[in-house]
Amino acid sequence: MSKRYRPWKINEPMLLPASVQEFVDKDHLARFVLNLVIEEIDLEAIERVYRVDRGQPPFDPAMMTALLLYGYCNGVYSSRRIAKACRERVDFMSMVGFDPRISARSRSSASVI
Repeated sequence: MSKRYRPWKINEPMLLPASVQEFVDKDHLARFVLNLVIEEIDLEAIERVYRVDRGQPPFDPAMMTALLLYGYCNGVYSSRRIAKACRERVDFMSMVGFDPRISARSRSSASVI
């Protein structure tokens, strides 16, 4: 008697684009940190640094702060390891979305925060 397996459809496109937030539970630490930074932490001092138009637009300070705090909560301290986690881990992706540019973020952007 042969066993039947569930269909494995890794190449099947999704009809509707999923929100990256749907991949992380509502009570997950990633959502807690993101909500904490957005709702509770005053980032005015960081935002003042970027009021002058120079170079490419910077990443949102709330996103970068949440990303660093969440990385530190998970023992990920290196900016390169955080960038790698943003490409490979769904919990980190829930912070940055599916933005491929986050993997190219520089150490200088982390030093401002």
